[in-house]
Amino acid sequence: MQIRVLFFGRLKDLAGKAQDSLILPEPATVADVLGHYEARIPQLTDLLPFLALSVNQEYAGPEKTLQPNDEVALLPPVSGGAARSPHCAIVREVIPARELADKLKHPEDGAALVFEGIVRNHTRGRRTLYLDYEAYEEMALKQMEALAGQALEQFSVRDVAVVHRLGRIEIGETSVWIGVASAHRAAAFDACRFLIDSLKRTVPIWKKEYFVDGAVWADGEPFPAEIPRAEGTHSEGHASK
Repeated sequence: MQIRVLFFGRLKDLAGKAQDSLILPEPATVADVLGHYEARIPQLTDLLPFLALSVNQEYAGPEKTLQPNDEVALLPPVSGGAARSPHCAIVREVIPARELADKLKHPEDGAALVFEGIVRNHTRGRRTLYLDYEAYEEMALKQMEALAGQALEQFSVRDVAVVHRLGRIEIGETSVWIGVASAHRAAAFDACRFLIDSLKRTVPIWKKEYFVDGAVWADGEPFPAEIPRAEGTHSEGHASK
């Protein structure tokens, strides 16, 4: 059977491509996919404890059984035309922060809290020129919307909005914008902190940092324990392109 395999962040550099078409004998699992690429990309083995996996834009473990034409993605730790859902958006243009904040406010709100992630001019003592963000867009938007729904339910705030920008972002520009509207400030602060912290850990968005002396993919935060990892998977099957 044939499946589609996607690579993101540093994995795309290691594979030398963003996607691949793979033919596997049936039955096959995600572990068979990993075994195929471990044999061809030696550096992948060392990264397995830190990788998450998805099948058709849903997190999955190595034991997941595959069906013909499934889409499998190998996801390194996350950093992190517009794609939109009811509360979220992924854009490539400058984020209109003031317009978004004004639109969020309603007369019944006692608090309107905004967080902006800004591109700074240095990282760990190195001068930063700019950042470049990429995402598994369809899955990222689903995860962002799920977090928005969780924040609304868990913190009983009236409304939330999350916008993340992709592509090249210059120093001083906004990469991520989060707004929370609530009757009370405490709930707004809690919901906003939950949204940015969870986004950074679970949403498949990655950033590449460009310095005066080179460029690297940023180290992401470890995936939460509830997301399956690729660690320790070795395939006994065979795959061919």
